[in-house]
Amino acid sequence: MSETTSRDYSETLYLPVTDFPMRAGLPQKEPEIIARWQGMDLYRRLRADAAGRPKFLLHDGPPYANGNIHIGHALNKTLKDIVTRSMQMMGFDSNYVPGWDCHGLPIEWKIEEENYRSKGKQKPDLKNSVAMIAFRQECRAYAEKWVAIQRDEFRRLGIEGDWDNPYLTMNYDAEAVIAEELMKFAMSGQLYRGSKPVMWSVVENTALAEAEIEYQDYQSDMIWVKFPVVEAGGQDEAAAEELLDAAVVIWTTTPWTIPGNRAISYSSAIAYGLYEVTQDGLADDNWVQKGDRLILADKLAEEVFKNARITDFVKRRPVTADELGALTCAHPYRDLDLGGYQFDVPLLDGDHVTDDTGTGFVHTAPSHGADDFEIWIAKRNDLDARGIDTTIPFTVADDGFYTKDAPGFDGHQVITHKGEKGTANKANIEKLKEAGALIGLARLKHQYPHSWRSKKPVIFRNTPQWFVYMDRNIDGAGDTLRARALKAIDETRFVPATGQNRLRSMIAGRPDWVLSRQRAWGVPITVFIHKDTAEVLKDPAVNARIAEAFRAEGADVWFAEGAKERFLGDSYNPGDWIKIDDILDVWFDSGSTHAFCLEKRPDLSPKRKVDGGTDYVLYLEGSDQHRGWFHSSLLESCGTRGHAPYDAVLTHGFTMAEDGRKMSKSLGNQVFPQDVIKQYGADILRLWVASGDYAEDQRIGPEILKTSVDSYRKLRNTLRWMLGSLAHATGEKVALADMPELERLMLHRLADLDTLVREGYAAFDYKKVFHHLFTFMTVDLSAFYFDIRKDTLYCDPASSVRRKASLQVIEELFTCLVVWMAPMLPFTMEESWIARHPGADSSVHLQQFPELPADWRDEALAAKWDKVREVRRVITGALEIERREKRIGSSLEAHPVVHVTDPELMAALAGIDMADICITSQLSLSDAAAPAGAFTLDDVKGVAVVPGLAEGQKCARSWKILPEVGSDPAYPDVTLRDAAALREWDAANGRA
Repeated sequence: MSETTSRDYSETLYLPVTDFPMRAGLPQKEPEIIARWQGMDLYRRLRADAAGRPKFLLHDGPPYANGNIHIGHALNKTLKDIVTRSMQMMGFDSNYVPGWDCHGLPIEWKIEEENYRSKGKQKPDLKNSVAMIAFRQECRAYAEKWVAIQRDEFRRLGIEGDWDNPYLTMNYDAEAVIAEELMKFAMSGQLYRGSKPVMWSVVENTALAEAEIEYQDYQSDMIWVKFPVVEAGGQDEAAAEELLDAAVVIWTTTPWTIPGNRAISYSSAIAYGLYEVTQDGLADDNWVQKGDRLILADKLAEEVFKNARITDFVKRRPVTADELGALTCAHPYRDLDLGGYQFDVPLLDGDHVTDDTGTGFVHTAPSHGADDFEIWIAKRNDLDARGIDTTIPFTVADDGFYTKDAPGFDGHQVITHKGEKGTANKANIEKLKEAGALIGLARLKHQYPHSWRSKKPVIFRNTPQWFVYMDRNIDGAGDTLRARALKAIDETRFVPATGQNRLRSMIAGRPDWVLSRQRAWGVPITVFIHKDTAEVLKDPAVNARIAEAFRAEGADVWFAEGAKERFLGDSYNPGDWIKIDDILDVWFDSGSTHAFCLEKRPDLSPKRKVDGGTDYVLYLEGSDQHRGWFHSSLLESCGTRGHAPYDAVLTHGFTMAEDGRKMSKSLGNQVFPQDVIKQYGADILRLWVASGDYAEDQRIGPEILKTSVDSYRKLRNTLRWMLGSLAHATGEKVALADMPELERLMLHRLADLDTLVREGYAAFDYKKVFHHLFTFMTVDLSAFYFDIRKDTLYCDPASSVRRKASLQVIEELFTCLVVWMAPMLPFTMEESWIARHPGADSSVHLQQFPELPADWRDEALAAKWDKVREVRRVITGALEIERREKRIGSSLEAHPVVHVTDPELMAALAGIDMADICITSQLSLSDAAAPAGAFTLDDVKGVAVVPGLAEGQKCARSWKILPEVGSDPAYPDVTLRDAAALREWDAANGRA
């Protein structure tokens, strides 16, 4: 047939055709996909498909059911979802069961605030059982509300899991198991009631754990106080007599603890001296007078005298550690008419004393400091032998007021119920002045512990609490909780590895585990103690009754009228036993989740390595959980089972504003996941997570999100082009041996990526996986392979082997890439998959990572094409200059002459159509030296390019410029290749 040059050839081109939109519209599309997942019951389908596989369980660290989720939650839950989805697609049964922490002070605090304080109502008297249970029910309802809200917010992130059956620490069965776990500690003798200084919140009226503390700026009163020496031992009577006329000086930032002083600590590693004031003309009201003798650390003496407003002083002589150990001082209040301060104050050698600040002596109040308590207990036997009463006083009550153990200070309060400074400091400073014991007074701004909930300062105070021993043998087994925990840490995989040392150091140095809180909302410490002996009741029958009641009615039954009689039964006289009403620390609740979730649920219940199995349990949380959930879970499991509840621990950093500062309302730099999803969609947020180094603190803000959006757009456009091209695929296969080298190269790259992707996911290195895939899609595919093969795909005849091979490879590329990226971008990959594989039950998340043929890998071919691409880079560099200088419009107008003097590079080009690879109409290769002025790249030796223009006519169909255009008289305005394609197309469409 004859054609004129006026024919529109566009209908004969195999251009991409797809309904997959360029604009994602994720905020609208994603909820539709979530509804689809729910409609097809994707979670149950995943479980059914995975039945019988080894289990990989990411046990959810329970978020707190208190308020909307924040950006840190989004980071955390997205990482967890990537873990479970990727492991599911790598051949595991990776079942994710979400959970919530529902007990504890934050919820109780909110109920008090919202239901009582804000309404001017008094909190009910929780000593009344009816009021207690009613208050607890208010807390339960509050937690239920926020569980429902957070569940929807987490699902909107694309998190797949058993949302219909999450675990809650307030479920009746969970409360029963938590109580049972506590009673295991009681039965094994690890639980005891003791008295130690703990961090106490007067505002919240409870003890706090370290994990509930944050440090904020605070201004404290600093005082320097004289303790007069009343006894001095040693062989040299004259030297001892000299010290009797002196005073030991202490320094403290907590004047309110002076009534609790029972000793002074020093260090035998510090040099001390006896100093005398020599200054004349001091005013009568000066706190230090001429002739006063003070014992101080040499390094700090000058600073002490400066604060005492003294400029003239001398050191009379050194004071040895032996002399200090033989000293006894009087309490500075001894001679005041207060009563109760007539005891001796010994000096104790302690490792915790330094000469960095202060005086080199530490005022030691065992009621109000961990170091103070530890040295007092360690020296107890020696002190008893010296006739010193080692009873630790309770000088401050729950409400911050002094008790009878601080005589003379009735009515004074350390911290008020509003968290403000009370009058205790001022009262003590005045008494020290009256006693002539104060030598210096100043203010210090420093970091001081505050409750992270109330944001108010806490105090250290001695209180009766329930503890678990860290260093007592367990059941005569010859090991301790600390030893078990340290061994378990050594057997656990940590990602990143630095987490291991961090947790190890915390366990190695931690004191006994404090379990009790003096609150209302939580699981009670379900033990009875004898009223006379304080012995803990150990009776399996009583324990069984408690657990049975909790399962049926919840932990509220512990506080019901007649609970003591009900649980003790007929075997005990209720009058002989005290029911403990303290509440378990919420960290014990979450530390027990493995017991009532992992071990009790039939869909979980891993057979772990410690049990001779192959299943795997991972805990994943922020790095603060080395002190929190990782820590409490480890202690709980080691104490009751002898091993950790996890095989691996993964930690991520915190979320910061994009300038690196902490997010805060006042700075206006907060980023809320709800806002990001509303504007961009959840997949953009997930891309931000996947592309970052989660081991470090993550930054997020408008500019960073724009970068994520730009990366997403490139990925989506690449997927869209593949889908459009595959619309013309017929499914015909080309044998690997018959494929062009370029197609075989792409299959090799897929085989390479398969290894990288699997290794990356197995190592939880999602940044590595994402960047490998992103680089491949944007550089290897969009900017190289697809760019080269567009001419083939659009213009080659339908029968072209090259075209069929390319479509076959694109199908493989699409399948691999969409499945590999599905854990990170589940919405977009699902949309892409359905566009290619429509159907009511179709889902990319039901796929496994493809098993790729071993013969796709071809290292020799890859090495050859590395050289081809080096040469291509020089050619495209030369053409870019030609375009910039407007000597050509497109690369198809060019005919470069490429001089290749490197024999290895020239050999690599053998059999390669470089015009095709460089997207030029014509290209000539020469092994001759290039003329002067030829284009080169410094990092590619032996290649130079002389640009030129293509000769011939422009093909009306493919736009190539070749002399052969017009050679086929039936199609006079196209190349011979295009003429063959047109002849096939016309025949197939009845145009012949």
